[in-house]
Amino acid sequence: MDAETIIRTPGRAGARVGAAAYLLVVGLLVGGAPRASGTFHAVASLLAAGLLVGLVRRAPLAALGTALFGSTAVVVGTPDTLHGRAEAAFQGQFLAYLAVDLILGFIVATLGRRASFVAVGVSCAVQLLVIGAFAGGDALTVHAVIALPATAASCMAGLLSRERREHATALRAQEVAEAVTAERLRIARELHDMVAHSIGIVAIQAGVGSRVIETQPDQAREALRAIEATSRETLSGLRRTLVALRQADGMPSAALRSSPAPSPGLSDIERLAAATADAGVRVEVRCSGDQRPVPADIGLSAYRIVQEALTNVVRHAGTGHCRVAIGFGREELRVEVVDDGPGVGADGPASHGFGLVGMRERVGLLRGHLSAGPRPEGGFRVVARLPLPTPVATAGAVSGPVAVDGR
Repeated sequence: MDAETIIRTPGRAGARVGAAAYLLVVGLLVGGAPRASGTFHAVASLLAAGLLVGLVRRAPLAALGTALFGSTAVVVGTPDTLHGRAEAAFQGQFLAYLAVDLILGFIVATLGRRASFVAVGVSCAVQLLVIGAFAGGDALTVHAVIALPATAASCMAGLLSRERREHATALRAQEVAEAVTAERLRIARELHDMVAHSIGIVAIQAGVGSRVIETQPDQAREALRAIEATSRETLSGLRRTLVALRQADGMPSAALRSSPAPSPGLSDIERLAAATADAGVRVEVRCSGDQRPVPADIGLSAYRIVQEALTNVVRHAGTGHCRVAIGFGREELRVEVVDDGPGVGADGPASHGFGLVGMRERVGLLRGHLSAGPRPEGGFRVVARLPLPTPVATAGAVSGPVAVDGR
């Protein structure tokens, strides 16, 4: 016998014992208290219906049948009914059916529509038949008017509970879907920003190497070294992304136990500028304002924005020079990348890829502002404004300041 069976068996036994105890109480009320009033019998049976809680949770339809049987027995077997007081305007023994209504509301809230319709129909039929048979005159009208609204109210409460639960389930499913979509977009941005820049540099260096390998072997050798360094850096970034994904999935491995390289930040822009210079575009990096550490997510976003902008310069600008300006304001970090090439129009190649889309998503997540477009005097400008929190420095989660005039 497995653990699940052991756990379930006491619950089933408890439900059965509760049902048996309820029927025993009903039998004692009907046969053992002949002088008590119908109201006393009804209230006592209502209290005894608490013994059916375990059966209601495990077998609601069986609990409904048991409650219907017990309530009907109380109504038929009470002294008020047996002694012929059916003409009274109000007979308290019919209150026993309130237990049936409560169980009926639970059935409507938890079971399917077909089972709910059957349960409501059987319950209404039994109650109306008993009321019609054992109540007469004004009592018949009074009890019919009470029974139908009580049943309708219990069904309405069950429907509201069902709709509320279904709405909460739909909201949870929507939140999960939005979280999955956001994570997919984040991974797509990271992979695009990381791979697109590196592959662009590798392609350019490979082209340079293939053209000069016969005539200028030293330059070809430098191009191969740049390809090797860029490839290693890209592999390190991919490994860091995969490690993060595996950690999120709860899949430990030997690779996870080794510490991955930290995410890039502002302090890595100088190295990025040097790699871009190897691809044929000289980058002038300037920093202004009060240089200070910034949170890691802001530093990573600034680095990725500069990286994507430099990738577009290498691929599309047709120039050998560009400028990167990092401005530390009191409330925001300003990142600007400007080239002096012939310019790329709004419908140029750069506007059809995912680079600018990724930039806007990164800036939007940080509640910043991004503007990108051709300059009137020629060239292309990308400006990102990223809000800085207060205080700016956060222990254990900062990205160091960038060097001034890095090449």
